[in-house]
Amino acid sequence: MKSKKEGRIFERARKAAEETLRDPEKIRNVIDTALHMVGSASTSSPFGELTDKFQVLVRLVRAYVNRQYRIVPWQTVILAVAALIYFVNPLDAIADFLPLVGFFDDAAVFTAVLASINHDLNEFLEWEKMTAQNTGEPMPKVIDADFEEVKEAAVDNG
Repeated sequence: MKSKKEGRIFERARKAAEETLRDPEKIRNVIDTALHMVGSASTSSPFGELTDKFQVLVRLVRAYVNRQYRIVPWQTVILAVAALIYFVNPLDAIADFLPLVGFFDDAAVFTAVLASINHDLNEFLEWEKMTAQNTGEPMPKVIDADFEEVKEAAVDNG
């Protein structure tokens, strides 16, 4: 069960997500930081499956920000970005500088977010497969953090 402190921190992350999505530079920084933090995790670690899903979540956010994939509910995008912000925040419910223990709350929050947006993530994966088949390009296995510049000042609300 989620603690009150964890709930307050995630609520702040959710509000920050809305602000972050309106600033291309901020969303790039969040994604780059999250990718750097998760980059050393191997798929054979206890967090291996979460690492794979984390990469799908980041690809979804990146595709949304780059306006490549927009058929996703706004709430899903907000939850995805909030989870990323919570993950990169070193002072969340359990400080991340505590070896291993600090990432358990991140994993718990991330798992809860995944459960709530799982359907949308699966639809995104299907879209990726169809796009890869149509272009002849292989499915992405590792995230490339390059972005296209977003010209508008504010992100569309769906």
